Amino acid sequence: MNDLTARLDRVESTLAIQQLPIRYAVAVDSRDIDAWLVLFAPDIDCGRRGVGRDALRSFIEPLLADFYRTAHLICGHMIDFQDADHATGRVYCRAEHEYGDQWIVQAICYFDTYERIDGVWFFRRREEDFWYSADLLERPQKADFARWPGPAPKFVPKMMVDRFQSWRDYWAKCAPEKITAATRKP
Repeated sequence: MNDLTARLDRVESTLAIQQLPIRYAVAVDSRDIDAWLVLFAPDIDCGRRGVGRDALRSFIEPLLADFYRTAHLICGHMIDFQDADHATGRVYCRAEHEYGDQWIVQAICYFDTYERIDGVWFFRRREEDFWYSADLLERPQKADFARWPGPAPKFVPKMMVDRFQSWRDYWAKCAPEKITAATRKP
């Protein structure tokens, strides 16, 4: 592949990968499970649920039934290529979920792995971490940054700051308690 062809392929790949998170958001918010599933590699590993899109369906369908309305707003996307057919990315998202009389707002970062298979880009892995999750009427600090509705949450959100060594290093040299009462130790 010559330089111009490789550069054009990288541009086209970037554009294709950038479509994945917004298509994900639209599919989730419109409850279009089939449109959501085709964003993932056909042989997606779903851990204890198994392999493949049917296994993935067994996860998402019951989860979406917990929320009547959702809105996922994609705020930014960073992509790093490993080679012509593999990339990783971080996607910032503000998500909102209606749960009974609560309106849960989350600041999310998705840590993605992408793979091109037969010329098409897919999610190979998608992991989400949260800056915070709280009801719209409460401050994230009051919710200990981790409000999730229901009596028995399906998962406890991780805290985004713990993911970054640079965050821990920065605040180890400073005194965060002087600017916030809600410091969390990694």
